[in-house]
Amino acid sequence: MPLEGELAPDFVLSDQDGHTFQLSRLRGSPVVLYFYPKDDTPGCTIEAQEFSRDIEEFRKKGIVVFGVSKDTPESHCKFIKKYGLQLPLLSDVDAKVIKQYGLWKEKTLYGKKVMGTQRATFVIAADGHIMKVFPNVTPQGHSQEILRVFGAESI
Repeated sequence: MPLEGELAPDFVLSDQDGHTFQLSRLRGSPVVLYFYPKDDTPGCTIEAQEFSRDIEEFRKKGIVVFGVSKDTPESHCKFIKKYGLQLPLLSDVDAKVIKQYGLWKEKTLYGKKVMGTQRATFVIAADGHIMKVFPNVTPQGHSQEILRVFGAESI
């Protein structure tokens, strides 16, 4: 997992509408990159709804927010439409970026060992360095927790 102070690993992914995003092209703007396991599941829905609720506050501060999961663009479209989400969701169907960020982990699901995405958030400063890492996120209240980081520190 990349550490605070390190340059955030660069990547290129597409969002729900097929628009391509390259992290390094966003230099000059702070970025919140949150990784989540699966569209339309309870914790992931709470997290996405809260980021959507707060998206204007992030935008006022010049902060770009992205969610990343293994879900397809089609799945993201359904998820966004169902809940009226207001932020781009990036598709990492082969988990390449998830692995690059050290978040492809063994989990226990209904007593079985499975591989899946660890819920985590990376706050990336405008210069591309990782400002803060949240390795084990609790969805409820996480968006406000991230906004407090930006209120407390100069970017």
